[in-house]
Amino acid sequence: MIGVAVGLGNVWRFPYMMGKYGGSAFLIVYLVFTVLFALPALVGEVGLGRASRRGILGSFEEALGPVLGKLVGYLLLFTVIVASSYYVVVIANVLFTAGYSATVGFSPEHMNSFEGQLGNGYLQYSIVLGTLFICLLILGRGLQRGIEWVSKLFVPFFLLIILYLIINAFSLEGAKTHFMAFLKPDFGALSPKDVFAALGQAFYSLSLGGTFMVMYGSYVKSEEQLPKLALWTGIGDVGAALLAGLFIVPTILVFGLDMTAGPQLIFVTLPHLFSEMPGGAWIGFLFMSVLAMVAVLSLIGAMEVAVGTIVELPWLSWSRKQVLLGVGVIQALLAFPSAMKPELIGWLDLIFGSGMQVLGSALALIAFTWGLGKVKGLRELSPTHSARSSEFFFQWIKWVVPLVLIMVLIGYIYSSI
Repeated sequence: MIGVAVGLGNVWRFPYMMGKYGGSAFLIVYLVFTVLFALPALVGEVGLGRASRRGILGSFEEALGPVLGKLVGYLLLFTVIVASSYYVVVIANVLFTAGYSATVGFSPEHMNSFEGQLGNGYLQYSIVLGTLFICLLILGRGLQRGIEWVSKLFVPFFLLIILYLIINAFSLEGAKTHFMAFLKPDFGALSPKDVFAALGQAFYSLSLGGTFMVMYGSYVKSEEQLPKLALWTGIGDVGAALLAGLFIVPTILVFGLDMTAGPQLIFVTLPHLFSEMPGGAWIGFLFMSVLAMVAVLSLIGAMEVAVGTIVELPWLSWSRKQVLLGVGVIQALLAFPSAMKPELIGWLDLIFGSGMQVLGSALALIAFTWGLGKVKGLRELSPTHSARSSEFFFQWIKWVVPLVLIMVLIGYIYSSI
């Protein structure tokens, strides 16, 4: 579950969101929103999947009925497929950056060549195809021998490398002083858009959206306590984001680079940073390798959502291997435009990443609480909780969390117009 949750949202998105939307004040609001809203939403999404033991379509059909449930399920399945198509292009950029660092390095005289090749659509698309092939091989091995095995390998490796990078960052002259100054929050400077961004990041980071966690919830054992599972998943996810920030923030501040660079922070700002750091080529390779690992884990999760849902379609008598191949071909075709025109990624992420993710999570919570009903919903909560605390928790995810998500979605749309 931690492997599914940890991805580009932690290492790529979180640092630039924090830099762009309020610094350490954003960080504190993000942590509060994670505890109050994102973790309860995670319990609801996993509970929806476990209650039905089916994919997206089956889960929503059981909760919302054959007509509305099928409509919502197909909408979210389409969302996952499209989102994965541009997500894999970002992963290709990461893999290329890691390889470039290992072979050439980020010296100032090589930066123009690096940025030129980063914009080479055909080169990036060839990396996309290789990435998809690797993901299909892992998915073909199944849940335990494939997805779970890779997660158990990558997540500890991520921890080891990122700890090494943090130690390296804080060994830079002035790093501690700059970082302590950064940690002084200015809540008065936070705008409503900054607050919306913090809540959106909490859901984005945990891979909420009525898809990933609903699908993986169908694999969770019946005796597993969902609040405890959500808590440990949240700790792992938030921990990954904080660890990434502990490396990126001090190093950028020491070298006087722009923390508000936005999505290009990883692919433009950091290579310049690595070109100035002692041993920057090696550090850049390690960091991009870590980023690629967690990104691939999330891509595997997204493709498993599509495969696990499509294989259950009653009108499609394909085997899992045939569905795997079909999903791979679809992803390869849809990824081509984003590889050729990277500017499409921001537009697609606006719709299918941020907007649909919030809407999907709200729909999943409505399906879990209103669709399945109180009796089934309470049954999925931890049996060790008292009746009173379980009742309060159920009402919280039935009324408060969906309402907050809808408000955030409306605010996000309003701020984007």
